[in-house]
Amino acid sequence: MLALVLLLAGGAATGCGGRATTHHKPGTSHQQATGSVGTLLDTTDPTGHRLREVPAEGAPEVRLAARPDTEDGWNLQLTVKNFRFTPDSTGGAALPGAGHAHLELDGRKVARLYGPWFHLPAAQVPEGAHTLTVRLYADDHTAWAVAGKAVEGTAQLTAAAPGQGGHTHAPPSAPPSPEAQADRTVAITVRDGKVAPAPGRTELRRGESLALRVTSDRADTLHVHGYDKELALPAGQEATLVLTADRTGLFEVETHESRLVLTQLLVR
Repeated sequence: MLALVLLLAGGAATGCGGRATTHHKPGTSHQQATGSVGTLLDTTDPTGHRLREVPAEGAPEVRLAARPDTEDGWNLQLTVKNFRFTPDSTGGAALPGAGHAHLELDGRKVARLYGPWFHLPAAQVPEGAHTLTVRLYADDHTAWAVAGKAVEGTAQLTAAAPGQGGHTHAPPSAPPSPEAQADRTVAITVRDGKVAPAPGRTELRRGESLALRVTSDRADTLHVHGYDKELALPAGQEATLVLTADRTGLFEVETHESRLVLTQLLVR
């Protein structure tokens, strides 16, 4: 009986003090694998993430500034208060004042941010005036909120047409395709809730690069666990994510909304 008590105590200590997982339990979504911080609301932010409301006093805050880069695009700075970036625990339970940020351009998600600085290439910004938005999220992907509104900051920028001065974004030559840069390419199709080819394992050697070409019949988000890489999947359009396998282990690639496993990356 004493041994059993010691075993349970040791397990509890590991659960509280160990490194947070980046993978939720089977059968649950990121938003269900949640902590008890604040109040989880039924309402969502513009991207469909549920709001996690906390009192205004001591709540996370964020401001966004965009500065033109002398060579290309803009350098974005996030100034946060009562908040810290925790990339190592993304996918775990919500912890007070911790998590990551999402960057949106005119309401379209551009990237997930794990620090206060981000370089936005000019090639990603069409000509004209635009609104950038950053929104703060907990590790379980719920959006921090105060008084029913997500915690976010905005900034304005204008991209000039090529040859008209200011910030132009026409590259001198077309960059090589992601497939050309990758050591391996895997093409996956999602249609009517089914994955083709059937989910299996994609084996890689550490240091190899992989291009994931995914076409989904509905808008969704691709997520590579362990690497915390995300890619927006427009409905009916092919999207490509290129990553370098710099971590060994077994990592699942899945969709957020439909919660489908597309493949498993086995990196040796």
